[in-house]
Amino acid sequence: MKALSLLPQEEKGRPRASAALATLVLSILFLILPALAARAMEIQQVTSPKGITAWLVEDYSVPIVAVRFVFGGGSTQDPAGKEGLANLMTGLFDEGAGPLDSEAFQIKLDDAGAEMSFDETRDGIYGSMRMLAEQRDEAFDLLRLAVNEPRFDQAPIDRIRAQILSGIIANENNPDTVAQSKWARAIYGDHPYSRSDQGTRQSIAAVTQNDLKTLHKAVFARGGLHVAVVGAIDAETLRNKLDMVFGNLPQNQALTPVADVEPKLAQHLEVNYDLPQTSLQLAWPGVKRKSADFFPAVLMNEILGGGTFTSRLYQEVREKRGLAYGVNSSLVNQDHANALIVTTGTRSDRVAETLGIVRDVARQLAEDGPTEAELAATKKYLIGAYAITNLDSSSSIAATLVELQLDDLGIDYMQRRAGYINAVTLDQVKAAAKKLLTAEPTIMVVGPPLAGAGKG
Repeated sequence: MKALSLLPQEEKGRPRASAALATLVLSILFLILPALAARAMEIQQVTSPKGITAWLVEDYSVPIVAVRFVFGGGSTQDPAGKEGLANLMTGLFDEGAGPLDSEAFQIKLDDAGAEMSFDETRDGIYGSMRMLAEQRDEAFDLLRLAVNEPRFDQAPIDRIRAQILSGIIANENNPDTVAQSKWARAIYGDHPYSRSDQGTRQSIAAVTQNDLKTLHKAVFARGGLHVAVVGAIDAETLRNKLDMVFGNLPQNQALTPVADVEPKLAQHLEVNYDLPQTSLQLAWPGVKRKSADFFPAVLMNEILGGGTFTSRLYQEVREKRGLAYGVNSSLVNQDHANALIVTTGTRSDRVAETLGIVRDVARQLAEDGPTEAELAATKKYLIGAYAITNLDSSSSIAATLVELQLDDLGIDYMQRRAGYINAVTLDQVKAAAKKLLTAEPTIMVVGPPLAGAGKG
């Protein structure tokens, strides 16, 4: 199960790749991975005549341009009774725009050698485009149409809605889907984060063409926009393209305010299914991205179960006892909530043992903290792995730059990051462990009934 997620996205808003671009990308895949990560990147802040700002990394090693952008908002902006509105909207931007209906738009997109996708999170509406540099004029013009003049024709609305509805119906008896819905309601109460991004049968059926136009108008504005571009394009050309694509949008968004929420802990949840493997999910308090103890918490989480083979949870749950194929912990940071989540799965007859070990590992880390050797090794790993996990392609670089803008970390953050990590002391990590892991977690068990699963 995904930490703090709800439902998997169905067939909507996925990139539509032209044959030319797909062939080129496959042929150069192994060439582009080290191209930018191997050297210090020069990130330029480019501002258009109309005031649109983007971060640009010029790279001419391959003739591709990757664009990534986000408008603040997301599924939290779905009105009550219209849950799933943002999800439906993001499936329609390549289904006709301006003078082009769905078929004509997709033919033009393929002819331009480009791929386009839109998707929503709880806190934002994201857009991406990859294009061949030699056909960037045609590709940027299609992006302009999609951003400014989506048609929201009724036939595509009905077709994409039917796809989403099919997924909702199929998931109604899916244990993970049922569990994540129960988890979100228990953790978040009546906050918008408790709702399904896809909506329900009733809510998705209630969405109208006017609802889509209203949400688009509220969200797509320059004031909530962040843009990153990577590839074979220079700053002056990009300035003109920024104004062409985004310059005619309204200045200010019209978003419904969303309150911050503290996840409700110390709960025991069970979703009972007769399954051979039981899934476990635990939530402890998190830490805000701009908090002074953010990096101590990051290092502590990595030592606890951050996905490496050396983490304490991996060693105790898998290596020593073979109780699970995988176990991991993660710090989940959203605009209005934060949490530390542990997930794993084990044989249904060994759930109590596995849960007890997970809690013992967390308790021991809270009481004693990590060792100097663990901290030193974790610092080295987090510094060295950043390029591999965040900068391994033009698209991933663009995505990383957008997230840095959203977190207001500054254009030189990548140069400063190692210093922040190296400056963390053992006492700070111990304090972070004690602060987060001494709380009583919320526990969810998905599988056969387990008496006393919340104990320990």
